[in-house]
Amino acid sequence: MADPKGFMTTPRQEWARRPVEERVRDWDEVYVPGALLPIISKQADRCMDCGIPFCHDACPLGNLIPEWNDLVSREDWRAASDRLHATNNFPEFTGRLCPAPCEAGCVLAINQPAVTIKNVECAIADRAWVEGFVPARPPERLSGMTIAVIGSGPTGLAAAQQLTRAGHTVAVYEKDDRIGGLMRYGIPAFKMEKRHLERRIEQMRAEGTKFRTSTAVGRDVGAVELRGRYDAVVIATGATAWRELPVPGRELKGIYQAMEYLPLANRVCEGDLEVSPLSAAGKHVVIVGGGDTGADCLGTAVREGAASVTQLDIYAQPGAERDEDTEPWPTYPKIYRLSAAHEEARDLRTAPAADADARLFAASTLRFAGDESGRVRSLHLTEVDELRRPLPGSGRTLPADLVLLALGFSGPDQEDGLIGQLGLDLAPRGTIARDDGFATNVPGVFAAGDAARGQSLIVWAIAEGRAVAAAVDRYLTGSSRLPAPVSPRDRPMRV
Repeated sequence: MADPKGFMTTPRQEWARRPVEERVRDWDEVYVPGALLPIISKQADRCMDCGIPFCHDACPLGNLIPEWNDLVSREDWRAASDRLHATNNFPEFTGRLCPAPCEAGCVLAINQPAVTIKNVECAIADRAWVEGFVPARPPERLSGMTIAVIGSGPTGLAAAQQLTRAGHTVAVYEKDDRIGGLMRYGIPAFKMEKRHLERRIEQMRAEGTKFRTSTAVGRDVGAVELRGRYDAVVIATGATAWRELPVPGRELKGIYQAMEYLPLANRVCEGDLEVSPLSAAGKHVVIVGGGDTGADCLGTAVREGAASVTQLDIYAQPGAERDEDTEPWPTYPKIYRLSAAHEEARDLRTAPAADADARLFAASTLRFAGDESGRVRSLHLTEVDELRRPLPGSGRTLPADLVLLALGFSGPDQEDGLIGQLGLDLAPRGTIARDDGFATNVPGVFAAGDAARGQSLIVWAIAEGRAVAAAVDRYLTGSSRLPAPVSPRDRPMRV
């Protein structure tokens, strides 16, 4: 601990965001470029180097947070990068996209604002690239073993990188035309610019990982055929089967799933399209779902020039402070958080009828109504109690030319045939069943990430990718030195 009194003398200071009026006119990341480094060493000083650092347990990757906080406070960036990358393949992703359960588990957070762990992580990762601390690490020798990884999201990429570095020959199969999974086409550029993703892909190529894009296993290539080509297969396709909203009027035109909407906006940023065919420009937009995906839709619709945007959250508005009775430290609390997209919607007043920023809390959709051409024109909702029962007399109607459903995902998509062709067993909730070693019921086939765990956070995805790599390495060689930070049975800390 470089400054024993840092947590008492230095207040929490976060990475500043660009002015709302400026950032909604582009797709660049919302933060002020260069504003993090001048403050981050002092912020790292706030880490108390606890005897029992609960931030370790709160993060499934087991990040060595007090160690790299201390190194950053001393401005030893190379050593900090080494300690960070010892547990995390892609810290520039998690430093931008993770909701930071590590900060909820920070001991300082018992009665003070937590250490800005996420900002410190991002600063280390970005500085490491600038200084050249993260060169490609190709293996010294090859094992002669071949592995197919199906899916190029954070789980698939982490597994592929670990196995490549262990000396195996790895090919990553991706159904889309570019590598990255939801990080490519699901996450808006204003949250993470794609240059960060491209940089890691080039690093992996230099290490020897092969990539096969525009190839849906089960449709473009048979799953059984693929299994016959490789010594092992890792399924990391994610949980892409979206949840539906079975209410009257769902068949109307103009109602789409979030993952039909967001990829098109990302393709505009990639240069594939001039304008999204589902653009929110000039439309009254209603987003059904109060999670991060809904917030991504919100920020995207604002940038496309929507006439209004309202987000519906079925849960009651949470308080500003942790409820110690129901969500005691160090669990991750459900509190009122103002994302960059919500800040933009609040300042621009995109939803005048909303409870806070652009959100209507404790709101449940009853039905949609349309015009004579069959297009949606309004959404009818009601307020609900804590048991989601409608409250009499609380109904209201919102104008809606575009409705986006952001209700989460139930498991892997089975339409491409991968699961059926291999004859994979499924768990009761629709995810791929596996044993304690990530192995499915089919010999040599392993499953990791959201496809098997269910919808989760990016840190869990990367942790599962690292852990399944160790399992595959052990299956092929009899033993493994690769780290396995989580097991299939591990779950986040909760009461």
